[in-house]
Amino acid sequence: MLGVEFIQKKRIILDKSFNFIHMRISLELLQILDAIDRHGSFTAAAAALHRVPSALSHAVSKLEDDLDLRLFDRQGRKATLNEAGRTLLDDGRQLLRAAGELERRVQRIAKGWEAELRIAVDAIIPIERLFPLLERFYATACSTRIRLAAEVLGGSWDALATGRADLVIGAPGDMPARSGISSRKIGRSQLVFVVAPNHPLAAHPGPIPASELHRHRAVVIADTSQELTARTIGLLDGQDSLRVPDMQSKAKAQIASLGIGSLPHWLADPEIAAGRLLPLELAEPRPALDLSIAWRNRQVGKGLAWFLEALADPAVIATVTRGI
Repeated sequence: MLGVEFIQKKRIILDKSFNFIHMRISLELLQILDAIDRHGSFTAAAAALHRVPSALSHAVSKLEDDLDLRLFDRQGRKATLNEAGRTLLDDGRQLLRAAGELERRVQRIAKGWEAELRIAVDAIIPIERLFPLLERFYATACSTRIRLAAEVLGGSWDALATGRADLVIGAPGDMPARSGISSRKIGRSQLVFVVAPNHPLAAHPGPIPASELHRHRAVVIADTSQELTARTIGLLDGQDSLRVPDMQSKAKAQIASLGIGSLPHWLADPEIAAGRLLPLELAEPRPALDLSIAWRNRQVGKGLAWFLEALADPAVIATVTRGI
């Protein structure tokens, strides 16, 4: 008996779903309801839509018959939405806005603007430094959606090679031998080696040799490469390591004396000034790291072209790379 009741309930649900699917609430009908609500009458709405009042009345009456309910309270020529009509229009206006936005996006895409532009930023650059650039981009009124992502070391190049990003900013080191990728240098990063004041290395006299570094745990950010060979900076073969997700976590771990490592100046200098980190000299100083912007060059849309042009401005690059 329970099985029969269950089947009957499922049949009722399916019947309701079937009826809903066959409702004909079109965007045109939603536009008619919107016009009537805004202008207060069928006659005024018809004039605004360049149609005759009888056409609007017929369309609304058919919709009411299809839904088996009334949408308007009518008093003479004045028509006011009732509760059911108000609910339909309020939700329907969201569909109208979405449809309008979709139409504009399609038009922009047809003119060369990407539907979405994926920008990866290497961990060595604070992602908030791109916000003024994004503000300028949004001011162009284009409909391209921006998706920001953080990558680490080889992960920046890997994001381009695997199609996770269209543009990367701050990609470190040399570009891999892959076709379809272009790049240009934007600066060099000279990291500063730091430890917590209570770390054993803080008392080491003179420049620190690699043999001494090897005895201590390094705090490193995990490379985000998925296909390309992962890269490391400052990690010696066989050295113990603590892997953290981002640059801020790395600084905090070193402040907590959980390990040693190098940080960009924008992050290290305030901690050094506050006495929470201590800069040390290495016997074998690490070379500065080249940084680049890189992009997929097989099809450059207008959005990507806009960013490439903006990032060619020395003032913009100076802001993005300050203190790295």
